[in-house]
Amino acid sequence: MSGSNGGSGGVVALAGGVGAARFLCGLVRRVPAAEVTAIVNTGDDRSFYGVHVSPDLDIVTYTLAGRVDREKGYGLEGDGFAVVEALAAHGHETWFRLGDRDLATCLHRTIRLREGFGLAAVSDEIRRRFGVATRILPMSEDPCPTFVELSGNRRTHFEEYLVRDGAPDQVTAVDLSAAAAAAPAPGVLEALEAASEILICPSNPVVSIGPILEVPGIREAVGARRASVVAISPIVGGAPVKGPADRLLRGVGVEVSARGVAGLYRDICDGYVLDERDAEQARDVEALGMRTVVLDTLMRDAEVAARVAEAALALARQSG
Repeated sequence: MSGSNGGSGGVVALAGGVGAARFLCGLVRRVPAAEVTAIVNTGDDRSFYGVHVSPDLDIVTYTLAGRVDREKGYGLEGDGFAVVEALAAHGHETWFRLGDRDLATCLHRTIRLREGFGLAAVSDEIRRRFGVATRILPMSEDPCPTFVELSGNRRTHFEEYLVRDGAPDQVTAVDLSAAAAAAPAPGVLEALEAASEILICPSNPVVSIGPILEVPGIREAVGARRASVVAISPIVGGAPVKGPADRLLRGVGVEVSARGVAGLYRDICDGYVLDERDAEQARDVEALGMRTVVLDTLMRDAEVAARVAEAALALARQSG
């Protein structure tokens, strides 16, 4: 599935959440930030406290801006929580802890959406406000809520599953039907068509990358591209670095391993980056038709992330 390296639209990354944001910080150390476009999951989007919250868009924006709460991986460093504490005093549920300045971002988004602007335009406005040179696109402007189905006929929005309920292990299915009925946001298909390389970030393959690829036209655009496509494994040593990917993979019947995730991308990927702890799985991934590279992928800092990005780019250019 090799593509030519003749694209002129820079690097496009499919992204969602903390792992993607950290990877993107490394990528812009190896590629000029203005030549990178991140297509970001919006399956986690939901209204909280009357405002439109886009968790993954904001994690990517805040991280690239150097403003993220590094310990948590999301939210703004040094943010206060006076608003949610006051709401709790009024008896409101406040399990989703949105900081005061983070709330301001979301309130701005909500005001602009009500004024008739699209989510892509508003996201671009926000990233510019934070001084981020990388282009940040939502996967869609349509509502695309991801729902997690659990034993006992329970069904819950992903944010409720993750934040409120603590990501229980009784997952039986993940519903991406809203994404499957949506349209790509303006600029998404054009970015994929023009890309010189397409990278799939080390994000949760089920609820971060899965919704992006489920939007009609996106998986087809990735598969039909001139660029080479390389994914970075989010599974290291048989477990996710962060988040509930293991519970969700098991819930949809996929092996919790670098090899298992590679199988989800086998129809669209030319290359795959594995952690050195999973080096023995490289041959299995290559049997799926992908080139591989093995190195330390635990992104403890931006320089490690840069080395991972450099390896992924080299693999893409080798596959092109």
